[in-house]
Parts: sequence; structure tokens; C-alpha cells
Amino acid sequence: MEEARLREKPFLHLERRYPVAPEKVWRAWTDPEALKRWWGPDPNDRVSLAQLDVRVGGRFRIVFGGPQGTDHEVQGVYRDVVPNRRLVFTWTWPNTTPERESVVTVVFKAVGDGTELDFRHDQFFDEAARDGHRRGWSAALVKLDAFLGSELS
Repeated sequence: MEEARLREKPFLHLERRYPVAPEKVWRAWTDPEALKRWWGPDPNDRVSLAQLDVRVGGRFRIVFGGPQGTDHEVQGVYRDVVPNRRLVFTWTWPNTTPERESVVTVVFKAVGDGTELDFRHDQFFDEAARDGHRRGWSAALVKLDAFLGSELS
């Protein structure tokens, strides 16, 4: 019954293709210095802190936004880690809605000489939360594309 209730909650699904190997896309998600270069929805967002303990049970904490990089904080726990293939982690905003935990799943699939990224964010509190995250994640994935393009140069 609990599983059926969770499936009814709003979710977000995005797909992207990147012209680089899965290892490079994986690195963008799992290396703190790489993540700092693309994270956040706004082109002017700065990441002031990226702590990533990328292992099952490991925690992450990212502080980003505004001129000082301190407007937003997100954190969670890695539930599944398969290098270059799959990341699953919980997602909370500790300073605004710490009681609302959702789950992000990112799958990296080699397609030709590139990577197909399958992104799913599940268990949103409501449609408004989902829609806000859709805007944020969509913009961040555009920045990821630019970051990966700059890595090729």
C-alpha cells in the first residue's frame, strides 16, 4: 500500500544527450570541483560548498546561489551508486522544508560516442514543488551541457 501511495506523488522525468562518454558525465555529478562549475539553475549561481561522499550511505551537501553562493542549501544521502551508470540519492532543503524528502535517480547510458542521461525526481510534496524543480533542473542541465562542451575544448 505504501509503494502505491508513493507512486501517486508528483514526479519529474527529463532526458538529455551529451556528446561525451558516461565517465565524463558521471564525473560532473560526483566530483565536487566539476559540480561547482555547472550546478544551480541560474547562470550566475555560484556554488560555495560541494561536499560529496559518493558511496551508498554517504551524504552530500551543496550550498549555492546569489553572489556569495549562499542562498540555497540542498542535502541528502546516496542510496545507490554504480559508477558511470547510476546514482540514486535523497533530496531535502534543510533550511526551508526539511520535512520534505524526495528521491533523485540519474542513469547514465552509453549511446554511440555519447551519453544518454535519464533523470527522474520522485516523491514531490505537490505539483507546485515538482514544477519549481522542473524549472531548476532543466536550467541546471543546460548548464551541464555547456560545462561538458567546455571540457571538450
